[in-house]
Amino acid sequence: MAEKQVHLNGASYGPSIPPPQHYHRRGRGSDCGCCCFLAFLLKVVITVAMLIGLFILIIWLIFRPINKVEFHVTDVALTQFNYTNNMLQFNLAANISIRNPNKKIGIYYDRIEARAFYEDQRFGYDALTPFYQGHKNTSVLNVVFKGQQAVTLQGEELTQFNQERTSGLYSIALELSLRIRFKLGKVKTARFKPKVECDDLKIPLNGSPVAGISNNKCEIKF
Repeated sequence: MAEKQVHLNGASYGPSIPPPQHYHRRGRGSDCGCCCFLAFLLKVVITVAMLIGLFILIIWLIFRPINKVEFHVTDVALTQFNYTNNMLQFNLAANISIRNPNKKIGIYYDRIEARAFYEDQRFGYDALTPFYQGHKNTSVLNVVFKGQQAVTLQGEELTQFNQERTSGLYSIALELSLRIRFKLGKVKTARFKPKVECDDLKIPLNGSPVAGISNNKCEIKF
């Protein structure tokens, strides 16, 4: 018996496979640009911070001895110090020495303003001539306060003044407001604005200059 043969006109491969679909991630390029900008900005900030830190370190290493510059009130002359009707009349002169002990550092004093205080109230002002101070040098400032100024003394302040008038010894404070630059070789720094405070000076009312007053060392604050 002859077997029946089945003839296939075409091959059957099962159900058709859909074509692959490609997906596009939105914003990938913008995210990359944002990240690159942030990375660049971070590098700039780090670089600037490192440069500032290096500059501060160099200044500290080079100019650290500047803290040893010393200010002293060497002698004073107080010839008038009267207080009546809330008006203080005064005539005060003082010499302030500045010692620069550094071998390689010079100092430009671009601005020097002197002030005098009594009971935390300013009564005198004197602007001095700018100058340059060389290495291992001692310079002397002569400050003069003369005139009258409205001052209010009440309660303990007035009692203190009357006691000092009886003793003839007044507690007066001097202050220097400076604008300075340091020089090392040909290099000059930016300007600094320190203050020099000479507090609680015991100054006698006397017509002639007095040397060696108590507590005559001043403090410099940057």
